[in-house]
Amino acid sequence: MEEGFALWANPSSPHAEGRKARATLEDARERVKRALGWEGEVIFTSGASEALQIGLQRSKPARRIVSAIEHDAVFRGAPEADVIGLGDAPLVDSTNLKRLLDGSSNAVVAIQHVNSETGVIQPIFDYLPITRQYGSLLLCDCSQSAGKHELPDCDMAVVSAHKLGGPIGIGALLVRDFAMLNPVGGHERGYRQGTENMPSALGFAAALEACTSDYLPESEKISDLLCNLADEVWDRGGAMVDGGGTTSMFIRAIAHPNMSASAQVMRFDMAGIAVSQGSACSSGTMKTSRVLEAMGVDREIAKRTIRMSLGWSTSAKEVERFCEVWLDLAKH
Repeated sequence: MEEGFALWANPSSPHAEGRKARATLEDARERVKRALGWEGEVIFTSGASEALQIGLQRSKPARRIVSAIEHDAVFRGAPEADVIGLGDAPLVDSTNLKRLLDGSSNAVVAIQHVNSETGVIQPIFDYLPITRQYGSLLLCDCSQSAGKHELPDCDMAVVSAHKLGGPIGIGALLVRDFAMLNPVGGHERGYRQGTENMPSALGFAAALEACTSDYLPESEKISDLLCNLADEVWDRGGAMVDGGGTTSMFIRAIAHPNMSASAQVMRFDMAGIAVSQGSACSSGTMKTSRVLEAMGVDREIAKRTIRMSLGWSTSAKEVERFCEVWLDLAKH
């Protein structure tokens, strides 16, 4: 980012400084594509929310279909969308998806990869053939998985830099082909307005390149700690709120046996540990989680559920401390 600030000029300007900034921006774009293994196009945005807005509101298909457990930004971007419910497991119901697509105009279907509240991983490879069969587009929110898990095959993907150790205020919409979107003029090949944030694009690329198999150096030890905690949680009358699905190791939803989530957030904060109630951006609203409600989690359990997530710098010692504090709260 320091390099980018030193070189910064408006990348859309035709003068020499602008052309140099443009070349640097395009280099960052290619690095992002290469790091993610993406063969399509990359539109830099201010973050995941804007990328979702572009993907949902400017895609050419007329209909919008979204899963019931999407981030609130998806519902803000497509307030009139049809909603896909869940099956018996905490997974999007393929039969329901087929029913919504059958006999109708093509659509944009939004299904997230890793849930931001529970860490449940959706099998995107099951849904892509269905959307292709009906001539529709699959938009995948990969904010919680990019750089940590392999990017799933889809038509559009949303990524966010700060979720993987990059700078805040930049993300991207990955698209197979610009022809999927209606242009608006302006920057980013005419698909996004606003001057490009070249320094942050460089930071985004650098962060992605650092996301190797050692993204979380102590992952094996951390995984063991979390497995042991899960056993203790059930023994103490709590619950791991994942519906029995496959989860990412980076996010856990944990229900306390009797303490409210808001009280837990405060107690953990006093112990120097940052957790949240629901997704981090809505944890201060105290509203019932849309995700847990869609999963059929009992309302009282949902009220006692916190979200614990790991960052690129989280250490095994910090996770061990979290486990100690949770068990101490359960004891009392």
